[in-house]
Amino acid sequence: MRARCDVETRRKSDPVEFVHRYSDPHDREIVALIASSLAFGNVKALRAKIEDALVRLGPDVALTADDPKRLALILRGWKHRVYRDIDLAGLIVGARRVQRAHGSLGAALATELERTSDLREALSAWTAAIRREGGLDGRSGRGGAHILADPGKGSAVKRLMLLLRWMVRPADGVDLGVWPLPASMLLVPVDTHIHKLSRNLGLTRRKDVSWKTAEEITKALRKLDPADPVKYDFSLCHLGMLQRCPSRRDPVRCEGCGVQPVCRHWSG
Repeated sequence: MRARCDVETRRKSDPVEFVHRYSDPHDREIVALIASSLAFGNVKALRAKIEDALVRLGPDVALTADDPKRLALILRGWKHRVYRDIDLAGLIVGARRVQRAHGSLGAALATELERTSDLREALSAWTAAIRREGGLDGRSGRGGAHILADPGKGSAVKRLMLLLRWMVRPADGVDLGVWPLPASMLLVPVDTHIHKLSRNLGLTRRKDVSWKTAEEITKALRKLDPADPVKYDFSLCHLGMLQRCPSRRDPVRCEGCGVQPVCRHWSG
């Protein structure tokens, strides 16, 4: 399926493209966190909001984050859906403080994973640290309490899993492979597109978009590649968006779909 996907063209419309603009590892981490955290809703709108934020932050994002007062000033008036400037500023400041304390955000997560030996628990502790350091504990701003989801609450935390995919998977022109974690431990970032396709492909029968559903889909994909089960996500995600999958036999809308031969609506 990836062979049929125009990776370069699709990457240009994907939020991960913003991360590729930066070469400094500290900038890349923070930009990746910003881009993944805002990756919901209309693609054109979310890309415009990410672009606006990055233009305001300038070329040295990590250094800008070292001055919280200046950061708050340059982000004043920024807004995306439920998130306001104070929420984004807190996210960036918190991430930068965790980054400085551990050397990198990836190292901080790796430390938690070593301590817990459980991705969900480690990710919960990691996000809690960023919220705490940035004042994103629900006390400041409407979106502050949930700009970083808590995996402990059972959701699929799609945006966090998207961040991990970008930063952990081997560099392949899309993902960057810069965090010291094994790709085998990743879970597929599950949203409505991926969930619908996964049910059609028989990767899950679950009807909810939850952590357990993400585990089930990933378990099925792990049979194809135990070391890198999430490598299929980019192609599946863009296929879902392009085909606008109807979840039924539709000769017009299904024409040319790369997974039609194995789709439950067309097989048997």
